Amino acid sequence: MQLIDGKKVAADIKTEIAKQVGKIVSKGDKAPHLAAVLVGHDGASETYVDLKVKDCKAVGFRSSLIRHDENVKEEELLATVHDLNNDPEIDGFIVQLPLPAHISEQKVIEAIDPKKDVDGFHPMNLGRVVIGLPAFVSATPAGIMELIERYDIETSGKYCVVIGRSNIVGRPVSILLSRKAVPGNATVTVCHSRTKNIKDITRQADILISALGSPGFVTADMVKDGVVVIDVGTTRVKSDKTKSGWKLKGDINFDEVSPKASLITPVPGGVGPMTRVALLKNTLLAAEGKIYG
Repeated sequence: MQLIDGKKVAADIKTEIAKQVGKIVSKGDKAPHLAAVLVGHDGASETYVDLKVKDCKAVGFRSSLIRHDENVKEEELLATVHDLNNDPEIDGFIVQLPLPAHISEQKVIEAIDPKKDVDGFHPMNLGRVVIGLPAFVSATPAGIMELIERYDIETSGKYCVVIGRSNIVGRPVSILLSRKAVPGNATVTVCHSRTKNIKDITRQADILISALGSPGFVTADMVKDGVVVIDVGTTRVKSDKTKSGWKLKGDINFDEVSPKASLITPVPGGVGPMTRVALLKNTLLAAEGKIYG
């Protein structure tokens, strides 16, 4: 069994991005600029946005953080999105999810200019992924594909099972793996809450990707020997062994499954760092005009 080290790969990519930013700035052009919009004071969102700001600094990006109170009106938030769409200094931006219940997340996502949608959530970007056009790929699927490529994991002709059908992870990664590309050319099955006899399906997988958000869901009897396992799950569970009182757990029962796997991502330290670095890559692409020109 070999661990897929997302931290190391993410660090390597940050170094590559920083070198490219250095070239941009040395020519007299402005450094890429990523903005984040944060509504309310959700602990996980605060932590994630803070990490994004630090990531930007590490690679030489400029960054901006726009805060709104959790009681902000939907119209005011949409006005902020409109302003960012039209700000020539901003190359890409995100609106941190989840949003308060009184705000339509879909309406906000669709209000973002696809050319600045570095989260890759806009229907236009997802649609372009589906038909194979250049697009901003949502960060987690993009990060997964980077891991697969950099660990030379063969996907052509392989059977891949994806657990989870969200528009953010499950659906996009299933499309990316089945496309005519490298990596790609896999045969993909998407499983979800209504899938019957799920163990019969997952046991056939050469590559298993779980994005369910159910701690320890995948057990040893659900995988075959030699499987490649990518665990997208990051659920906070209570723990008396940590100072914070909680720890992150993935969808995979690591202790059971890892002895049967050829390669496996840990939680934390696997997909998580890749999600953050994929956002940086998208921002660089936006700054260079490589998706929409």
